[in-house]
Amino acid sequence: MSLRITKVNELIRDLLGEIMTKELSLKQGVFITIAKVDTTKDLRYTRVSVSVFPESESQYVKETLKKEKSGIQNKLFEKMYMKPLPRVSFVIDTTEQEADKVEKILKELF
Repeated sequence: MSLRITKVNELIRDLLGEIMTKELSLKQGVFITIAKVDTTKDLRYTRVSVSVFPESESQYVKETLKKEKSGIQNKLFEKMYMKPLPRVSFVIDTTEQEADKVEKILKELF
């Protein structure tokens, strides 16, 4: 991955973290963390993986992000000074859940 893409990913991660903390209206007790940001080489698309706590609220967070995506993206564009501006998509990060499953299987085997 190029240095430019790495810096763009870091910038998007920082700005989205700030925007989501201030602008995203989640119900009380639901927390999200930006786990990973992947921007394409042509800077047109960015996929943002978010972790959800508690895991049982993943569907709620997915729907909320889908509903508020355009507002979040507009706030991001106001703060970014680059062209092209990447289109953002959100996905729920399930890495931790998958790791827990693997760990349980390994414990059962040994």
